[in-house]
Amino acid sequence: MTDTLTITLAQLNPRVGDIAGNLDKLRRVRAQAAAEGADVVLTPELYLCGYPPEDLVLKPMFVAEIRDAVEALARETGDGGPAVLVGAPWLDDGKLYNAMVLLDAGEVVTARYKVDLPNYGVFDEKRVFVAGPPPGPIDVRGVRIGVPICEDIWTPDIVECVAETGGEILLIPNGSPFELGKSDVRVQLAVARVVESGLPLVYLNQIGGQDELVFDGASFVLNPDRSLALQMPAWTEAVVTTHWKRTPDGWTCDTGVRTKQPEGLESLYCALMTGLRDYVTKNGFPGVILGMSGGIDSAISAAIAVDALGPDKVRCVMMPSPYTSDHSLEDAAAAAEMMGVQYSSINIGPAMQAFDGMLSEAFAGTKPDITEENLQARSRGITLMALSNKFGHMVLSTGNKSEMSVGYATLYGDMCGGYSVLKDVYKMTVFALSSWRNSNKPAGGLGPDGPIMPERIITKPPSAELRPDQKDEDSLPPYPVLDAILMELIENESPIATIVEKGFDSDTVLRIWRMLDRAEYKRRQAPPGVKVTARSFGRDRRYPLTNAFQGVYRPALRPAAE
Repeated sequence: MTDTLTITLAQLNPRVGDIAGNLDKLRRVRAQAAAEGADVVLTPELYLCGYPPEDLVLKPMFVAEIRDAVEALARETGDGGPAVLVGAPWLDDGKLYNAMVLLDAGEVVTARYKVDLPNYGVFDEKRVFVAGPPPGPIDVRGVRIGVPICEDIWTPDIVECVAETGGEILLIPNGSPFELGKSDVRVQLAVARVVESGLPLVYLNQIGGQDELVFDGASFVLNPDRSLALQMPAWTEAVVTTHWKRTPDGWTCDTGVRTKQPEGLESLYCALMTGLRDYVTKNGFPGVILGMSGGIDSAISAAIAVDALGPDKVRCVMMPSPYTSDHSLEDAAAAAEMMGVQYSSINIGPAMQAFDGMLSEAFAGTKPDITEENLQARSRGITLMALSNKFGHMVLSTGNKSEMSVGYATLYGDMCGGYSVLKDVYKMTVFALSSWRNSNKPAGGLGPDGPIMPERIITKPPSAELRPDQKDEDSLPPYPVLDAILMELIENESPIATIVEKGFDSDTVLRIWRMLDRAEYKRRQAPPGVKVTARSFGRDRRYPLTNAFQGVYRPALRPAAE
């Protein structure tokens, strides 16, 4: 029986499908762990294939290649170095599991399978995996280790099973996506499992972006007395070797570094930056290109891109029309200069004239309306896509969640692009993020230290500038009102009567609710974007495109006064 154990925690950023690249990174981590005297290396959930792999794991050749990689790494553990607990899809008796596989002494020793497969929101693991049996502990170098996987600790049952069958330490690999406020929930759940079981706990989370999901890392260790022994950083890869010892009261981890975690707007900004950076780099784009309108959405989108990728990988294009104001021209140029990006101007006037001439016969006898406004937006979309095709930069869409909620966007116009960094960010939060970034620089940001946009961009009334003197509030309620109603409708699924009882005008609530439903067909065609709330558009919120249900305001009945 051993009285000490050294565990290396590998908070890593895998690339989905890159089995060889993920394996090579793990080899480097294992070599570092060996130099630091580690007994075992722990990886995040499904590390070897990247998380979430979705339907990739339904391909037999993909699963077979993963098994080959696991067995190759297992043979390497015959060198006397540390064992490895690696996350991988694992085929056992014809059933595919979300597994943690123990490799040691040159062999695949055993595996433990995820029991509680999440099947809500962005998760559909029941589609591709089979739930495992209740897992007992694994013997790792003489210590009985419990390995509940991610969702397995969201209820008490799995940890209780580990404790009742002699588990001594809980090592919990995770692929837990970031959401605003979720870090506190994770800690509370972990504390609850420690209290119930009396066992110390390692919560190891992956970091990085994968399509719309973004993972913040922020791994931690709790001792049996619920004290925080280690807090790893958020938003960056980290490899930390921890030292454990057996005491009369069980195993404890020596106190290590407890990194301060970003909160609020800083954490949100880091999430957007990480999601965009990894989408661009993992897909091999040389950079991004976006329309710089002189408005706040394009300015903060450009700023996030600059911080994520560096100014040299961001190209901004002003595309003025006859309705573009002088202050928009000035502000766009000033913001581009402050960020240090490549900036150019391409007038869409000739495109507007060409479309007017081309459609004049078809439109004869009609008056200009939103059709002509949309042609402007689509001329800009065509221009950006042409530049993207020619030079390879991905078009970055700049629309926010408030606009996308009510369809205040043009299909094949300002909605065109490969990725939308503000897709899950409401307009009022856009204002707050812009003010925050003008006064702060995120850790790891590659942009300038000082302000990144003129203050006027933040303070002036938002406008699409598709007709003379246009303001967003000509078509929409003021953004503080709109966002508050949308958050009730989207995040809370509140009934109309409940929202009206909170002081909102019933006609306005009904109008916004109907606009929200009518715009579903636009959102279905929108580019992917970083998910930061619990109810992002996409797999979190699935509504039919053809939908005849019409909301009616029915005031809540009150009992008669006695």
